[in-house]
Amino acid sequence: MDFGYTDDQRQLRNAIRKFAEAEMKPHVMEWDESQEFPIEVFRALGKLGVLGAVFPEELGGAAYSYAEYAIIVEELARVDPSIALSVAAHISLCANHIFVAGNDEQRKRYIPKLATGEWIGSWALTEPESGSDAGGTHTKAVRDGDVWVLNGSKTFTTNGQIADVCVVMAMTERSASTHGISAFLVEKGTPGFRPGKKENKLGMRCSPTNEMILTDCRVPTSQLCGKQGEGFVDALRILDGGRISIAALSVGIAQGAFDAALHYSKQRKQFGRFISEFQAIQHKLADMATEIDAARLLTQRAAWMKDNGIDVNKESSMAKLFSSEIAVRVCNEAVQIHGGYGFIKDYPVEKFYRDVKLCTIGEGTSEIQKLVIARQLLKSDLPHA
Repeated sequence: MDFGYTDDQRQLRNAIRKFAEAEMKPHVMEWDESQEFPIEVFRALGKLGVLGAVFPEELGGAAYSYAEYAIIVEELARVDPSIALSVAAHISLCANHIFVAGNDEQRKRYIPKLATGEWIGSWALTEPESGSDAGGTHTKAVRDGDVWVLNGSKTFTTNGQIADVCVVMAMTERSASTHGISAFLVEKGTPGFRPGKKENKLGMRCSPTNEMILTDCRVPTSQLCGKQGEGFVDALRILDGGRISIAALSVGIAQGAFDAALHYSKQRKQFGRFISEFQAIQHKLADMATEIDAARLLTQRAAWMKDNGIDVNKESSMAKLFSSEIAVRVCNEAVQIHGGYGFIKDYPVEKFYRDVKLCTIGEGTSEIQKLVIARQLLKSDLPHA
């Protein structure tokens, strides 16, 4: 059992950290205040190979392992969680859905563009009336000759307004429930498809989150991604990998908040002493560091299992559940260590505190993760026929 990183993985971490510190850190609050997504940073990440992280070289990817992908997301989130979120949605949800469920023609058409950052991707599953109950999809697709006609709306779509292609889930056979949901590839500019309201969010503010509107949107039958009726089944497979990226995102936020708190504790004096000398602060730091390491290990275990072709349904949910909840606690303690200064925007823990809560909600709430884990535990306990 090896708990260390290879030289290549350490070099990758250093390279992403260097990029994030130089190209992202000086602008974090500017982007947060303006809520404008920095497209140029996204393109630069494409040139670095980040956006094609887990895809093969013949499709323009970098052929990284999921363990290495987790390192990338963690390092981006350590500086700006908003950028890490958009990257994770682009790779884990949109591009990976096409790679896993799409046909060869679709992979060759879309993956190279997405891997290089020429195109930006989004993934639309959630609707105003169906969040955790994604099987309650109301958006519908009706076959009309050689096209599908889509009508409905999606919400909470990361990258919605900036995406060049979106994977859209729609009901193709209502009577089949979740087995009647199909996935479609809808490109920007397709008549009847447009971004709606951009959400004004608590955190992750420069990562755009949109409503997406489909009104008599006609797409060729060639844009069906995967088999008809298996879109939701494919989406669940995609989410297993996506939850690894959200776990890594959570670890990165927690690490960023911890680093800031540790640094502050060595600079701030009270009662004539640095606050890092007080046992109460030391205990907080010790708990934070231990919990972050535990979250990172759970995340890397899930990534290792995925890299080795092992079912990660339970383990990715465990990693996502634990890492996101720990990250919220770490950010809370980081603000507490800063005292009043943690409540103002001059210090990075204020933004980490706002950003982190999404991690317990997106790609399945903590409550849903517990359901997934429990089902797998009970399933393994059932007697075999």
